[in-house]
Amino acid sequence: MSSAHIAGVFEHPGRRIPDRSVPQLHAEVALGALADAGLTLADVDAYFCDSSAPGVGPLSMIEYLGLRCSHADTTEIGGSSYLSHVGHAAMAIAAGKCHVALVTMADRPLTSGAPPHGDTQGPERSFDNLWGVTETVHNYAMVAMRHMYEFGTTSAQLAQIKVAASTHAQYNPNALLPKVVTVDDVLGSPMISDPLHRLDCCITTDGGGAIVLVSPDVARSLGRACVNVLGHAERFKYNDNGRLDLSHTAAVWSGPAAFAEAGVTPDDIDYAGIYDSFTITVLETLEDLGFCGKGEGGGFVSDGALIAPGGRLPVNTDGGSLCNAHPGGRGGMPKIVEAVRQLRGEAHPAVQVRDCELALVHGTGGRLGTRSSAATLILGREGA
Repeated sequence: MSSAHIAGVFEHPGRRIPDRSVPQLHAEVALGALADAGLTLADVDAYFCDSSAPGVGPLSMIEYLGLRCSHADTTEIGGSSYLSHVGHAAMAIAAGKCHVALVTMADRPLTSGAPPHGDTQGPERSFDNLWGVTETVHNYAMVAMRHMYEFGTTSAQLAQIKVAASTHAQYNPNALLPKVVTVDDVLGSPMISDPLHRLDCCITTDGGGAIVLVSPDVARSLGRACVNVLGHAERFKYNDNGRLDLSHTAAVWSGPAAFAEAGVTPDDIDYAGIYDSFTITVLETLEDLGFCGKGEGGGFVSDGALIAPGGRLPVNTDGGSLCNAHPGGRGGMPKIVEAVRQLRGEAHPAVQVRDCELALVHGTGGRLGTRSSAATLILGREGA
């Protein structure tokens, strides 16, 4: 995995974008990431996308962008897809299949009025709906309630995750919700699905982002700091016909595998980008990745532990999906972009983690209470 490097990243600054088509957004973020890397569309020989790519996926977008590709990947596992794309691109580069890989994601459900991309009626929906799991928030509320029952986790502890996100978002000029909130604000917001309040829930925005991965030879020619891809793993969890333990996510498998590939441990991580579709998602993921013991997440996230720069484990310093952006109802892409910023020392000075050498990024796809994906990346600062 260390034979691949992230040379360029870009996050679209818009959160409401009524005057662009989805293909135009893909093109804008692609050009932004390539410019960041010091490359052009003519350099790209591999393209990666998920279901946000319109038309016939890569066939349409490769033509639209004017690429000449020898490799393409359309992995679709929900909000963790882009982390999988990074891992798959790293493997393709290591195998000599390509030298410059472009990953793009874009969507605009906030202004188009359409549901987030990929929200299709799968074969499981008729079974889930019988039991009232008709909305995503119902599913995550069930997970949160179970965690509270088993481990004594409180709503105030979950609220600490939103507080940390908002504390970071105030320094992000593009964040949709830049206002700092308190625990009382979270607990006082309307109950959406017990025990999750409105401020426990993510936002949905227009936007997108892109990543450029390159081979070592290309990286050396660029004359700029790159980020090393050190470890990657992805795993999946299903409801097993109702025999489902709601207290853990698929991160219990993807995390250890990614750490092992990178040759590091949770104690080595300086910064973490954790998918935050809801506050409970962050809490369970932190436990499952080994940053604390199972059932200890409530105590771990308290007292500013997630707040940069001095917290025990700074998390989502751009404001995350709770406050900054959740393009197309998926937050994996911005997590990668912010982790790269941290490792390059390019995050906002108020939230930049000092001597940030190792970062973890984790994405979640699907729904924790039924079927979900997990993808974990370990990234390292070049030369660290």
